[in-house]
Amino acid sequence: MAVSSGENKTAGRPDPAQRESARERAGEQGLLFDERPSALPEDMGYRGPVACAAAGITYRQLDYWARTELVQPSIRAANGSGSQRLYSFRDIIVLKVVKRLLDTGVSLQQIRTAVQHLRTRGVADLAQITLMSDGASVYECTSPDEVIDLLQGGQGVFGIALGRIWREVEGTLASLPGERAVADPAQREDHPDDELARRRRVRRTG
Repeated sequence: MAVSSGENKTAGRPDPAQRESARERAGEQGLLFDERPSALPEDMGYRGPVACAAAGITYRQLDYWARTELVQPSIRAANGSGSQRLYSFRDIIVLKVVKRLLDTGVSLQQIRTAVQHLRTRGVADLAQITLMSDGASVYECTSPDEVIDLLQGGQGVFGIALGRIWREVEGTLASLPGERAVADPAQREDHPDDELARRRRVRRTG
């Protein structure tokens, strides 16, 4: 299983010195769940280029992951000519997690299973999760003790604190354009970079 609990990953009674060392390492990496990120509006969406900028990926990666259903936009898919994908804040967090896992050598198959697991979690839950990996498996930790057990249990274990990714994405999106999701496309505000929108404004103003 690609994603499993970090609990009971190591056997036997932990050595106090090793545990303290692991706790210090976890603190340095920001993996001890000491901050609760703020929430963003659930109906706010971000277009492909904005999602790429916030997640640190290329548009080719974004497009490929959407077409292969690894990470699809949950607010609006690209249906038909001229339509634009619209990604939620949660989608962008997952995009950035995928990028981090790929950079550390985790296989795409393991990443796909991890993403499927994260989809079952609420947005608030994501902020309280740290993903740990030894390069072969991905483990979910929801408490400091689970993080420490994994850190002290072997070499080459790295962690991805989703709360930290949350704050990074939130900070990046603060300076980038988003748009509210609406049920009726006719009510949707035109994007400032949309050529058709500019033409409509010219016609309306005469």
